[in-house]
Amino acid sequence: MSRIGKMPVVIPKGVDVKADAQSVRVKGPKGELMSAIPAGLKVTVADGAVRIAREGDLPHTRAVHGLLRSLVANSVEGVTKGFTRELEISGVGYKAEVKGKSVLFTLGYSHPIDFPIPEGIAVSVDAKAGRMTVTGADKQRVGQTAAEIRKLRVPDPYKAKGIKYANEVIKRKVGKAGGK
Repeated sequence: MSRIGKMPVVIPKGVDVKADAQSVRVKGPKGELMSAIPAGLKVTVADGAVRIAREGDLPHTRAVHGLLRSLVANSVEGVTKGFTRELEISGVGYKAEVKGKSVLFTLGYSHPIDFPIPEGIAVSVDAKAGRMTVTGADKQRVGQTAAEIRKLRVPDPYKAKGIKYANEVIKRKVGKAGGK
């Protein structure tokens, strides 16, 4: 039995969880999320908790048992608290500003980059500190949006210029003259 999969997910106040044969829907103050239920798993909602059980002992069913429990737990946390990823923009002249439903980046290229903000995601920019915050209810979407923004200008290992995660450590390299 999966140690993660057999733990119940506690439903806090203000969150509504509904499960049918194909999906689990979690609705809360920050939005609504849905997770598909893989074949061989059964979801029950009772006594203020969500429990996931396996119907068989096939390898695929064992593999997704803990995964589905984690997805449901992330959905419950997302609709109550939300998820956040912070990015730092460093480099002379590198900046970002939110304009409507998109973010306009100036990252040292010959042209500005217009990045559309996905549905359900909020982006805020602190231009003076060079920090950007990506928030939303869906953990996967927040992480994917932050990764796509980082990919616009990956940090340089020589000068550490670019967009990096706030908790990321860039392994610096020495230049040509540094080896002597």
